[in-house]
Amino acid sequence: MAFRRRTKSYPLFSQEFVIHNHADIGFCLVLCVLIGLMFEVTAKTAFLFILPQYNVSMPTADSETVHYHYGPKDLVTILFYIFITIILHAVVQEYILDKISKRLHLSKVKHSKFNESGQLVVFHLSSVIWCFYVVVTEGYITNPRSLWEDYPHVYLPFQVKFFYLCQLAYWLHALPELYFQKVRKEEIPRQLQYICLYLVHIAGAYLLNLSRLGLILLLLQYSTEFLFHMARLFYFADENNEKLFNAWAAVFGVTRLFILTLAVLAIGFGLARMENQAFDPEKGNFNTLLCRLCMLLLVCAAQAWLMWRFIHSQLRHWREYWNEQSAKRRVPAAPRLPARLIKRESGYHENGVVKAENGTSPRTKKLKSP
Repeated sequence: MAFRRRTKSYPLFSQEFVIHNHADIGFCLVLCVLIGLMFEVTAKTAFLFILPQYNVSMPTADSETVHYHYGPKDLVTILFYIFITIILHAVVQEYILDKISKRLHLSKVKHSKFNESGQLVVFHLSSVIWCFYVVVTEGYITNPRSLWEDYPHVYLPFQVKFFYLCQLAYWLHALPELYFQKVRKEEIPRQLQYICLYLVHIAGAYLLNLSRLGLILLLLQYSTEFLFHMARLFYFADENNEKLFNAWAAVFGVTRLFILTLAVLAIGFGLARMENQAFDPEKGNFNTLLCRLCMLLLVCAAQAWLMWRFIHSQLRHWREYWNEQSAKRRVPAAPRLPARLIKRESGYHENGVVKAENGTSPRTKKLKSP
């Protein structure tokens, strides 16, 4: 299965070979795991890669339900889905983004940003739909108290745990993609910042058993990011189209306010009123004053940093806009000079001397006296 048409061959396992064939290599590894399901000897190991581990059967009034908790084996499952994400990344790049970018004739800088926004639009849209479905079916929106009640939320439904594993796999796959996509050195620090920011928050919500609150915050954040990257795609298609940027600017500040409010409500007030306030990592309980302060500090610092970057970016854009407008006003229209009629003597000029048309001097010759 070849994702890219190549006219040039590279030495086997060289740097260029790995960069241009990383999706094919990932597909071969995934295929080996899937083939392992066909044999009884390797089926148990293959399921370790594919399915979430640490399932627990919990009795209910009608029947039993299966829940999951986290453990070291989750790293194997995340590794498998990292390769799945790399393959999907290559498919989106090859069959959607590359075909659109060829029609737009973008520069190298805009082409890199177009690919970045195109990938994130697909990811954020699918994550928003998936996250909204999980939140609605689990009843977290209709019952906000469930965000902190019965803490710690050690046992997770299948769809909640699988969602977190896929989220971690996507943001971990974004690190080697910086190398595979040959991202410019100027863009790497900016992309590393938001990749690490997502990894810290998602892993923190997963490991500290705040998965319910994390789902709501991710839903808000991904909705805003989807609007921003969609606005960038429309801007690359037509530079005069900036209406979506205005909508994103209005939604961005409201989203920061909602995230801070929910975090303070759930962590600062909800968990503070719970009875089991003890530090017990074996039972997954991190409900202590110090842990709550650290979690609130992390969320507030991240939102303040995002808001500061947003304000700084808006001020820079406004400054550039007003500078362009003032420059247009300062340039006066070139005045039209009236045509001046210049009276010339008959003949033509040569070295500052007027000569007649036949080459003789126009001066009258003096007659010598006899």
